[in-house]
This record gives sequence, structure tokens and C-alpha cells, in this order.
Amino acid sequence: MSSQSILSFAPGTPAARLNEWLQFFDTNGTTATQQFLGDTPVIIAHGPGVDTQAPAALAAPVAKVAVTGDFRLGRRELRPGGTIVRIGDAAVGDGSLNVFAGPCAVENQQQMLACADIAANYGSVGLRGGAFKPRTSPYSFQGLKWAGLELLAEARQHTGLPILTEVLDPRHVERVAEIADGLQIGARNMQNFELLTEVGRSGRPVVLKRGFGCTVDETLAAAEYVLAQGNDQVILCERGIRTFEHATRFTLDISAVALMKQRSHLPVMVDPSHSVGIPSLVEPVSMAAAAAGADALLIDVHTAPEQALCDGKQALLPTDFGSLMGKLELLAMGLGRKMAGVMRPVLADSER
Repeated sequence: MSSQSILSFAPGTPAARLNEWLQFFDTNGTTATQQFLGDTPVIIAHGPGVDTQAPAALAAPVAKVAVTGDFRLGRRELRPGGTIVRIGDAAVGDGSLNVFAGPCAVENQQQMLACADIAANYGSVGLRGGAFKPRTSPYSFQGLKWAGLELLAEARQHTGLPILTEVLDPRHVERVAEIADGLQIGARNMQNFELLTEVGRSGRPVVLKRGFGCTVDETLAAAEYVLAQGNDQVILCERGIRTFEHATRFTLDISAVALMKQRSHLPVMVDPSHSVGIPSLVEPVSMAAAAAGADALLIDVHTAPEQALCDGKQALLPTDFGSLMGKLELLAMGLGRKMAGVMRPVLADSER
């Protein structure tokens, strides 16, 4: 029975040295292909020659990992120290706790800039906001689309924070990637494989949300579509799964956070807002996610949730968001971690 292995090599390994490995496998009746994981060259070999003793003259791989199935490039064994994903100046996966905050949807200039100010003043490392909104009903607010993307760019210029936004259509990826610092794949599109491939080709950092009816294995497999394009800037996002429990919007799978951290070198984000759908639960769930090892949180904030055009019921008020950020900083210290982001002066009451 043939086996399969992945060999990773030091960045900058000459192509000629990698070709020597490909030739070695070919002479042993083993199929081998070369790919890249970011700047790390890897060779995936499948066949009887995988375990054959290689000549000492060949370039020594940094790691050789035996694998089964299709979960390959995301395996923790390839990068035991983990991968750092950079969205603007934010470094997700370096051990710090990062928060991306903003409204679920971009509604207008005043709303977006106000929410951006809240996120920035309480220490977020990035802004979230949907310009394109996939909704269950075609009659619900679908986002401002390209106009919303321009407002996100204005908010970035206003605060200096990078922007993270969802892309829905493979045909839109190139244009969205020209403006956004990070691309989000929503839960409904986690298995839109053409879209995953396109965002992988874009080279932009990608936040991949777990589908609410998908397993951890399926989520890791979806990430492979992005990784296979040579893009290692992927963040896995747990946002709740659909279960028999209806007390909350979805059931946040805290165990998946720890499990994905163990199995994959990719950083893990948690979206407590979309998971529970109840503002009063966002704080305890965020704390639990941080304690479970989440590298980042994605939190809905709105200055007037009751007027929001999309998911206002789950958004935090500015004061509640500020309180949560303070508690997260203390929790991070207790866990031996640091809270990323520069804490700015608290907004005056008149600005809230």
C-alpha cells in the first residue's frame, strides 16, 4: 500500500535542489508535485518510494510529515510554531489577542465613521464591515456594495486601521482585494470552491468562516483551497454551528477552537456576535474564546443597534464594547498573553 508525505524546505531553497527531489521520487515510481506554502517550498509525494532512503546529497527538508486524506498544507506539523497572518499592521497568530470590530453592515458614511471611531478608540486592531451582505431573504438589506467598500476605505483613512470585509463572488475578488486589507469568506460560502480559489490567488489575507452546517474536517479542507494557491495568510473563524438548541442564534463550538489550534498551524478567530446573537452573551463568550486560545475576535459594534439595517440585535453598544475590551486585556495578562492594539483615550460621553 502506497503512502503519502509532505516535505517542506527552507525558504529560498534553489529550484535546482528541489528538482533533484522530484527526480529522485520519479525514479522510485513515486508521484511528486511541488507547491508553495507562502514562501516555503513543499513537495507532496505519493507512492511506494516515499519511505525510501534518500541520498545524503539531496537538500535536507525542514520537515517530513506523513499524511492521509486531503488535509495537507494546513497541518500543524509543517509549522509547529504556527503561522502569523498580517492584516495591515495587525499580526494574528503571534500569541497576542486581537480584536476586529465594527458594524455588521456598512449603512452610510456617518454610521461607518462613528463605529470606526469606537473600534479605534477602544483598541481594536482592525475594522470589520460588510459592503456586500448575503441574506437569507432577497428582500432584506443586501449592503451598499461598491459604495460601501469606498466608505470602508474612508474609515481606514480616518482611523488608520486596516479593513476586513466579505467577498461573495469570484468575479469581485480582484476589485475588492484592491481596496480591502483582508478578505472574509462567509459561512454560507465556505464551500464555494471557485471563490476560495480566487481569494487564494489574490494573495490577500483571508478569514475563512466555518459553515454553520460543516464539520471541523470540512473547514480544514476548505482552507486547503486557499493554501493550495500558495497563500498561507489564512485565519480559521469559528462562528457557531446549527444544533437542536434554539436559545442562542447558533451554538458556539469552543472545543473547535482548541481542536483547530492543535491540528492546524493557521490562527483561529472567533465571532461571538454571530454565534450567540445576544449582546449580553458576547462578553462571556468572548472571554471563553480567549481562554480557549483564540488568536482574534470579530465583534459587532453599533452606535444605534435598534436602527441597524442588519443584525442590530447582536451588536454591542460603545460603552459595553469598551468594558469588554478592558476585561479582555486583563484576561490576556492573566493568560500570559498581551492584548494587541494601542489603547486610545476613552471617548467622551458626548461622542458615544
